[in-house]
Amino acid sequence: MKKTVTTASLSILAAFALTACNAGADSLDETTDYSPDNPVSVKIGVTGTDTPQWDFIADIAAEEGIEIEIVRFNDYVQPNQALADGEIDANAFQTISYFDHFIEEHDLDLTAIGSTVLAPMGLYSTKYDSVDDIPDGAEITIDKEATNQARNLMLLQEAGLLELEDDFGVTSGVDQIKNNPKNIKLTEIVAGNAPRLMEDVDAALINNGIAVDAGLVPPEDAIALESETATPYINIIAARSEDADNPVLQRIVDIYQSDEVKTFIEEEYAGATIPTYISLDELNSYPR
Repeated sequence: MKKTVTTASLSILAAFALTACNAGADSLDETTDYSPDNPVSVKIGVTGTDTPQWDFIADIAAEEGIEIEIVRFNDYVQPNQALADGEIDANAFQTISYFDHFIEEHDLDLTAIGSTVLAPMGLYSTKYDSVDDIPDGAEITIDKEATNQARNLMLLQEAGLLELEDDFGVTSGVDQIKNNPKNIKLTEIVAGNAPRLMEDVDAALINNGIAVDAGLVPPEDAIALESETATPYINIIAARSEDADNPVLQRIVDIYQSDEVKTFIEEEYAGATIPTYISLDELNSYPR
């Protein structure tokens, strides 16, 4: 008989999801007694439609008797709410800093159970081929939105263009710039406008998804790219706190963090997405 980790049936959330569930689900079954002949089913929430790594992971898991059902959402709110409501068993779509802010704001009892990838922010320019070429008084666009703006500024510090205050955190802004040796002019814009404004400024900070959608190839086109040390912006797998140690979910984390999946992601994304596997202690140590 096929076991399932939930008892809910899948249905469509018409207003919010490409595919999602609207019925409640039981807690995960703690048993480890599963096999290809006696599989266990797990629902993983993701955003968007292009998730080749999860298709690859699902194939590996199926060989062990874990049937992963990918549940697709088209916003960044529903996957966490659906997880808290028991409609899915885990999700994988968000950075640790976004997750922490969201669960605090919405009072949800969720937890990160593993790190996955970094989709690096980049500094792009149509005028200069190197950060060293950025002149005094250059104009660089940054995101208006607080969390993304902090991320922009941390990348500029990593690139050596700015120095930030020691207590700079994931919601800090331009008032926390300690030193601006090149007198860079920072122009706040809506993130989605950055690619089309590149011709009008010296450089633009563009997040990974927007850059790729604009036809940019982050590892090739960025003159500065976020490193794997950008801990607040590492993506995670999240679960309900009560299920944090569930052996089936832990096995899915292990598969995601395997050398086989790491190689697949590196080849599939050619550096635009970086497999980033760190401990939960490291993941939660970023400056707030």
